[in-house]
Amino acid sequence: MGMSDYYKNLREKLGNQLLFMPSVVGIIRNKQGEILFGRKHNEENWGLIAGAIEIGENPAQAMVREAFEETGLDVEPDRIIGVYGGEERRFTYDNGHQVEYLTIVFDCKIRGGQLNPFNEEMKDLKFFPEDQIPPIANKYPDYIFSSDQGERAHFIK
Repeated sequence: MGMSDYYKNLREKLGNQLLFMPSVVGIIRNKQGEILFGRKHNEENWGLIAGAIEIGENPAQAMVREAFEETGLDVEPDRIIGVYGGEERRFTYDNGHQVEYLTIVFDCKIRGGQLNPFNEEMKDLKFFPEDQIPPIANKYPDYIFSSDQGERAHFIK
């Protein structure tokens, strides 16, 4: 879907200035335990399935929507792996737009759908073993990729 009207309106007013953006990220595993990554059309780096939370949407709804838009899969957020924010979550896009993400990372189960590796948002989708994570643009703690996690959500103090 690309940028929503809400964020387009903010960008028209603020230009490339730093925006605070609540967002979601999914750790979506296949039956072999591999994690799904995608590459957007004008990017070489891989990334997790992710996106902004829209006005009126709760985080779990945003995760379901983003996963479907980017992958064609119907997912169910199962639990929160972690919540991350702060200066280390800042990112500047190729077009100059600056963001600081507050990111809720969900562990997601695939419920159905058909993986669509070439769509409006993505040019590539691929599952990677957790010990072979590809280089990604937005950095996350290694903890989120581990299948051996406790019940408690992770965050950086």
